[in-house]
Amino acid sequence: MTVHFQSTPLAVPAFPDPAAAAERRRVAFRPQLVDAMLAHGAAQEQLERLRGGALCVTTGQQPGLLTGPLFTVYKALTAVALAESLSERLGEPVVPVFWVAGDDHDLAEANHVHYLTRENDVRRVSLPDRAPDAPLTPLYREPLGSEVVAVIAELAADAPDTEFRADVLRWLERHYRGDADFATAFAGALAELLGRFGLVVFQPTHPAAKRAMAPLLLETLRAATALDRDLGARAAELQASGRPAPVTVGDGATGVMVEGRLGRDRLVLEGDTLVARRSGEAWSLAQLERVAADDPERLSPNVLLRPAVEAGLLPTVAYVGGPGELAYLPQADPNYRVLGLEPQVPFPRWSARLVEQRVTKVLAKYGVTADDLLRADLETVLIRDDMPDDVRAPLAGLRTALGQQYQRLQDAVTAIDPTLKKSVQSTRNSALAELTDLEKRIVAHLKKQNEIVVQQIGKARNSVYPGGQPQERMFTIVPYLIRYGTSLLDAALDAARAHVHRAMEP
Repeated sequence: MTVHFQSTPLAVPAFPDPAAAAERRRVAFRPQLVDAMLAHGAAQEQLERLRGGALCVTTGQQPGLLTGPLFTVYKALTAVALAESLSERLGEPVVPVFWVAGDDHDLAEANHVHYLTRENDVRRVSLPDRAPDAPLTPLYREPLGSEVVAVIAELAADAPDTEFRADVLRWLERHYRGDADFATAFAGALAELLGRFGLVVFQPTHPAAKRAMAPLLLETLRAATALDRDLGARAAELQASGRPAPVTVGDGATGVMVEGRLGRDRLVLEGDTLVARRSGEAWSLAQLERVAADDPERLSPNVLLRPAVEAGLLPTVAYVGGPGELAYLPQADPNYRVLGLEPQVPFPRWSARLVEQRVTKVLAKYGVTADDLLRADLETVLIRDDMPDDVRAPLAGLRTALGQQYQRLQDAVTAIDPTLKKSVQSTRNSALAELTDLEKRIVAHLKKQNEIVVQQIGKARNSVYPGGQPQERMFTIVPYLIRYGTSLLDAALDAARAHVHRAMEP
């Protein structure tokens, strides 16, 4: 395969004793949650193990168009690799589970995707944005619409004609249909793509899951006053020790979201009343208890409460997250205490960049690394390095001579009148600036004569750091699957296993 992964490791803390961590997290699995699980291929056997009392490793992400950015798949494969490692160490099954955060309402983040065309140009395709005054509908209620057909067609038109193309496009079309919602399409596509590795996909927006989590959400609402105080104290404690507390707390806002008149809304404590932050709709605790009983789909946890709710629903021994998630997880401790739960072990996902052969050749040709592509002046540096010696030498000689001669002049005139020193320095700086400007003009002309350098470095940069961002946060995996097939996933899993092995070794 003419592609390889370069790991870009995140900080990995020591994993605690797996056996002790497992004993703390033996939460009974609710059989009704099976209805909220998707399992393809080998994942069906893993689901049976989960039903039979096995532990699990979880990860998750909000739904994304065409499976979202690459790091979503990397997260899932890290969970697979970590579950394998813990299974071996504990001598019992550990199941990888992916939590699809379909309650998320950020359509602007979910409705677009970037990919690299055959010409190495970065392209963005998108579904329509939500109207500014529209309710913030959760993504599991947000239909993709007929425009998704055109999005897939546009990506297909930019993709090469390979032996894998037809299968990949059929896989997408099975799930990303106009009549499907964002969360269902995402969950189905991910379950089918990674089911052969044993990944079970959990849909917490399924009615069975909503009914199971409702008592946990109500428990936190009953303790809302004390929990607000404790979360504020925990954030202050973290900040005092120099650690981040990125989620705003201590302002009366609870960890529970409710679907109301303006869509998904945060419940805020005002005396004995719980009020939706944006719409102003108010509920008593008794009224919300009736909502939980009659219409639990309207309730969901916020980002800080969600990990604790997961810990109450699933026998999760470890949670795989990205840098942002791992930064806010320590803030969630009071949520676990209120629910009487032990937290999962946090584990950083595998991070990497996918480097294709055409990029490898460019890097080798110019003697640079993938990290060098982050330099905005890389082309200028490379062209300057190729500047003819009969131009480079006089420029360097002039710069040295100007510095030396102006220093001599400064020493001499200062003896005549110290006030002349600044005039000499100003004249010297102007002369050196003129020389630098001349060098830039020479390099600009060389650039025109070296368009190949500019084009090749630009295309390599587009591939590895599109828009100056890490590739894994921008590109979808779909075009890579079209070019290289599902063997790409096997190579990625091997790299994720190496990441887990490094983290688990004492």
